[in-house]
Amino acid sequence: MSAPTVVTGGAGFVGTHLVARLVARGARVRVVERPGAVVDHLPGEADVTFADVRDERAVRAALRDCGPVYHLAANPQLWTRRRRDFHAVNYLGTVHVLRAALDSGAPRVLHTSTESILTRAKQTAPIAEDQEVPPGDVIGPYCRSKFRAERFAFRLARAGAPVVVVNPTLPVGPGDRGRSPPTQMMLDCARGIRSAYLDADLNLIDVRDVAAGMEAALDRGRTGVRYLLGAENWSIRKVFEYVAARTGAPAPRWRVPYPVALAAAYVSEFVADAITGAIPAATVTGVKLTRRRMHFDASRSLSELALRPRAVSAAIDEALAWFREMGWL
Repeated sequence: MSAPTVVTGGAGFVGTHLVARLVARGARVRVVERPGAVVDHLPGEADVTFADVRDERAVRAALRDCGPVYHLAANPQLWTRRRRDFHAVNYLGTVHVLRAALDSGAPRVLHTSTESILTRAKQTAPIAEDQEVPPGDVIGPYCRSKFRAERFAFRLARAGAPVVVVNPTLPVGPGDRGRSPPTQMMLDCARGIRSAYLDADLNLIDVRDVAAGMEAALDRGRTGVRYLLGAENWSIRKVFEYVAARTGAPAPRWRVPYPVALAAAYVSEFVADAITGAIPAATVTGVKLTRRRMHFDASRSLSELALRPRAVSAAIDEALAWFREMGWL
């Protein structure tokens, strides 16, 4: 029997679609998820094992006798009550997974990075795969943890390890049970509970195209190369106007000035830290990222991977339909 393809974080938004693709092509799949994660929506053919990526011994047991490894597991939020958890999960977790995968004989390993570490303070040109960013330009504890994790993956690749890196932009589409920021933003608008907005650049891509790009990158991507998985540049205002037009909800009318938004984010995080423990409606990292130019040009990656992303508008339409199926609208 062939060694299983391992997907860490396989029950998440992107991971669920990736696992479905792998199962559909006949791969034997082992999903590694954090203890307590909901996994009943995964295909029945996938094996599931639970391991906290912060626990090196548990990770090594979960990846024993593995085949190719897709590493997606991370804390994707821009805030957590214990900031050091970003370092423990996103950086040290990556170190544990990649080392365990290579020591177990994985023929190929894919590390999932993020677009939020690729923009610079004085960015003017669209961001491409070869973007270089100094550590001092990276915003907030989440982004810094992902930045360090990506650098570790590239160090392994430069030393000859079969490691490929992908940087998806913001995925949209059906199936986001964890309500990532783009999903929550669209859902709030569709419910008509947003009267104000902070505008910014976004690059969006259908979540299923992210999964397809990951599969292509692991199968035939060059090691030590960053593959940018992105599609269309939109603004937050454009997203709201599109969702409002499709749902009949009122589009937010008031554009919040940046200083006001930043002050509100600091207050929201203080309340979350000291009282509620719940993810704040606005995060300091998220607000600061709105000041960055986040226009991306992924054409070289898409061409090399033979990936043709579907229209973002269609992905948003399917996301809205899925919201209704879930009873969220």
